[in-house]
Amino acid sequence: MNQTPRANRKHIVLYGKTNSGKSSIFNAIIGQDLSIVSSIKGTTTDPIIKSMELISFGPITLIDTAGLDDKTELGELRIKQSLKMLQRADFALYIMDANDLDELAYKEMADEFKKFHIPHSLIINKVDAISKDKLKLIKEKYKDAIFVSVNDEESIIQLRSELISKLKSQESEKTLLGDLVPYNGTVLLVVAIDSEAPKGRIILPQVQVIRDCLDNGIKACVVRDTELEEALDDLKNIDLVITDSQIFKKVDKLVPKDIKLTSFSILFARYKGELEIFLEGISSINELKENAKILIAESCSHSSSHEDIGKVKIPFMLQEKIAKSLEFEFTTGHDFPEDLKGYDLIIHCGGCMMNEKEMKTRIKICKENNIKITNYGILLAYLTGILDRSIEIFH
Repeated sequence: MNQTPRANRKHIVLYGKTNSGKSSIFNAIIGQDLSIVSSIKGTTTDPIIKSMELISFGPITLIDTAGLDDKTELGELRIKQSLKMLQRADFALYIMDANDLDELAYKEMADEFKKFHIPHSLIINKVDAISKDKLKLIKEKYKDAIFVSVNDEESIIQLRSELISKLKSQESEKTLLGDLVPYNGTVLLVVAIDSEAPKGRIILPQVQVIRDCLDNGIKACVVRDTELEEALDDLKNIDLVITDSQIFKKVDKLVPKDIKLTSFSILFARYKGELEIFLEGISSINELKENAKILIAESCSHSSSHEDIGKVKIPFMLQEKIAKSLEFEFTTGHDFPEDLKGYDLIIHCGGCMMNEKEMKTRIKICKENNIKITNYGILLAYLTGILDRSIEIFH
């Protein structure tokens, strides 16, 4: 369970004012003192992230954030970092101190949750520090809140139970291939081994596709592009070939036209984003003007090489295709601008290192800025003239 990729975990983010007890509750949920607890305001600075198994729900990622009223010298920056976690949050816990019921602050944050479509629970903390009469009045006012004290193990167990219940109610089983390939079907994965391939292992999208095949009773065969022809001769009744985007053109020529073909990147475009929106982004390619500004967004950080898809191959192929000079900018990891004014197109990677919520948030930002967005795999399929074939499996 600890090996589950963070991108596949539900992200639960804790919010609240300074000294509301966020870090204490964070530690209580994970069962260890990871987040520093202190009565000094502003103790939590950067968000603290912990992946764990929430029995009986499954793997989650819990995130503790700085107080939303942080008045320290770096407070504004800390609050900005905390609010940025909204882009990743699948669920939020808003913590209020029973002795500091700031309803206005809570309502402001509840509006933010609504804006980002984040379900949340209100947690009234430190209930052991108030009288029974006061607690009764608070419970009458906040009927849907969860009342806890880190000094009361029963209340923490109840909090975990409520959290599991809320997560399960919004959980829906998703699959990369289970609805595309029949049970006992055969998938051939074509992996390019180049200077960017991690030595001794295959990359996360390939691992996730293999696991999805196992979960759905689909037979998976993995080969390099150099052994593809032999594999095609050896295997019978191949339902789908999935390839790295960078060798799309070569694989397209080798795979018979009666066998469906797509890429890992396009699979993840469908799984974590909105495939139709990424396809719409392609329509803007021919409308790009001279010196158009394009943002290429990579969700993982890695060293670049002469073979780098995002920084080298895509810019070269795109400029060659439309015969115009283009201006490219690049972002990596969780850095993504909220103000996209000035950009004419966003080209995003497959997003295997991001959870679905963050990918959908980025798409939402593009929609709000009226900027088209597309995906590495879809763009490369278009640039190599095989886009129609690469999305046939989804129709």
